[in-house]
Amino acid sequence: MSYDGRVFRSHAAETAAGDATPTGHYHQSGDLVWAEFSGGAVRLGRLVGTAGPDGVLTAAYSQVLADGQVVCGTCLSTPEPLPDGRVRLREDWERTDGSRGTSWIEEVPRD
Repeated sequence: MSYDGRVFRSHAAETAAGDATPTGHYHQSGDLVWAEFSGGAVRLGRLVGTAGPDGVLTAAYSQVLADGQVVCGTCLSTPEPLPDGRVRLREDWERTDGSRGTSWIEEVPRD
């Protein structure tokens, strides 16, 4: 699978109704993957990493939040196909401050 040209947003269950949702625009060349993202509490973010043959992303990210805080870390993103052909990514992340968690983002349907 290729991530080039795909757009992902935070999973709907993680976002309060009416809130702006961080949106990421992904690019890929060979196994190199990168993305820009912003929205909601994220003023600006970047992700760089590699994609394995199975589509699993190993990446680092940095972002500036609305309150000015700079957050950096790494993530392992595992793709899960959805019934309609889109992709959901399970993101297991760890920040440089030692905090860890899991997030889900889903591909935005194409027009």
